[in-house]
Amino acid sequence: MNWQDYIHSDERILFGKPIIKGTRLSVEFLLERLADGWSEQDLLDNYPRLTKEAMQAVFAYVHATMKDNLVFFPTGNFRQAS
Repeated sequence: MNWQDYIHSDERILFGKPIIKGTRLSVEFLLERLADGWSEQDLLDNYPRLTKEAMQAVFAYVHATMKDNLVFFPTGNFRQAS
């Protein structure tokens, strides 16, 4: 999976946040929906221009950024929500 085929950044769209090409759906927005309990199918049903391949690219993008240490985690004492 080459996530660059599906995700790009343009400073004129959503202040340069990574988005799904051909949409205004940011990676951040899609991840937030998933974190809120939406399923992949919920997203596909509600955003017809979104594809399964684009969703797979979101996960590949997140993996690549974490692998390259571009995502940082807070240091110090923090509690996980229960």
